[in-house]
Amino acid sequence: MGRTARARRATTTAGRLALLLGASGVMHLVRPRTFDRIVPAALPARATTYASGAAEIAIAVGLAVPRTRRIAGLAAAALFVAVFPANLTMARDLLDDPSSPRPMRVIALLRLPLQLPLVGWALGVGRHARP
Repeated sequence: MGRTARARRATTTAGRLALLLGASGVMHLVRPRTFDRIVPAALPARATTYASGAAEIAIAVGLAVPRTRRIAGLAAAALFVAVFPANLTMARDLLDDPSSPRPMRVIALLRLPLQLPLVGWALGVGRHARP
């Protein structure tokens, strides 16, 4: 693969990750109650939801800008690690609630091992960004 093709592929990959994070960040701001429920009890739920949404949007913007893509990739990886406790909380809560819909429980469980490829994706975007 030539240099131009690699650069185009890296830009496309970064754009997809930016889209994922940007959409998630907007959802945190538009539907905070959904996310408030999975914030660990030791943290203020609404403030944490808004802060994580703003962080996702900021990282998405950073991924979209070539000059900041490297650091934004690292920030995205750190964010994916940081939100893992919330994903654990969500899975535990859904599994403990017999009235929760089965598809939601399955999604919550599948989401846990998916954090690892997300971290790898973010690190790869940062690593392949042009300095």
